[in-house]
Amino acid sequence: MILFLDRDGVINDEIKDGYVLRPDMFRFSEGVLSAMPILAQRFEKIFIVTNQRCIGKGMLTEAGLHEIHQQMLEQIRHHGGRIDAIYFCPDVDNTSPCRKPATGMAMQAKNEFPDLDFSQGVMVGNTLSDMQFGKSLGMHTVFIPSTKPETPFPHPLIDQRCDNLLAFARSIQ
Repeated sequence: MILFLDRDGVINDEIKDGYVLRPDMFRFSEGVLSAMPILAQRFEKIFIVTNQRCIGKGMLTEAGLHEIHQQMLEQIRHHGGRIDAIYFCPDVDNTSPCRKPATGMAMQAKNEFPDLDFSQGVMVGNTLSDMQFGKSLGMHTVFIPSTKPETPFPHPLIDQRCDNLLAFARSIQ
């Protein structure tokens, strides 16, 4: 089994109408650091796939994003979890092949890890764009209503709805 996680709104608190631009702006969402060791035991590979339009807008450099991610990864490891790879799309244009719901970041993962079987995958996200990304690849989709609680469920793109990442981790223990 493989796990794909969106970042903003799933791993960390999303900044409404803004972006995480510095490590001190990054705040783990409630329960995430407790969820990560459970997920590390359950999934062979764990990936983050994140649209980062702020890079394309010139608000953040790739080096700055790397610094934010290094801090995040250190905390996850410190709490007994792991992330095997992070893929991001810096593009501003919604039609970019790497920008979710397009599957470019999954294809990057497949290039790096050729044995990936998306049909054995789970996508956890907080937008219908994340859910479409997962469905396009034949994955089980899990919706976290952190920023879009009004999203209806049941919904054709959503297989499961959990309040947060820890609730999802507990549902598969």
